[in-house]
Amino acid sequence: MANAAFEEIVETFDFLPGWEERYAHVIDLGRAMVPLDEALKVPATRVEGCASQVWLMPRLTDGRLHFQGDSDALIVKGLVAIITTLFDGLTPAEVLAVDAQAELARLGLDAHLSAQRTNGVRAMVQKIRQIAASQ
Repeated sequence: MANAAFEEIVETFDFLPGWEERYAHVIDLGRAMVPLDEALKVPATRVEGCASQVWLMPRLTDGRLHFQGDSDALIVKGLVAIITTLFDGLTPAEVLAVDAQAELARLGLDAHLSAQRTNGVRAMVQKIRQIAASQ
């Protein structure tokens, strides 16, 4: 149920020869994100449960959710980019139907992230699901 932009990330991961290159790609994805305005980095947009500071800003347009995010850590900012790409442009019902664990497993991240980062990824997915459920 992943969108085309997430499928592109999966294809790129499959193409890259090893985890050093994949980590570099995750960091590049984070660097390519538009930074979240400092005024939006408030408790309401902060994701609890992440070791790094993470913010997610949702926007509902024409019945579809769009997300902007940011983090104070490069690798985590890249993870924010991946997660927001997975859910961006979906309706709230579609967001709730996504098996995020299965989709993210296609990238092999679960085997290559620390326990803290894995918990942070879960926290980001949970926050997005809460946002979708409240729409």
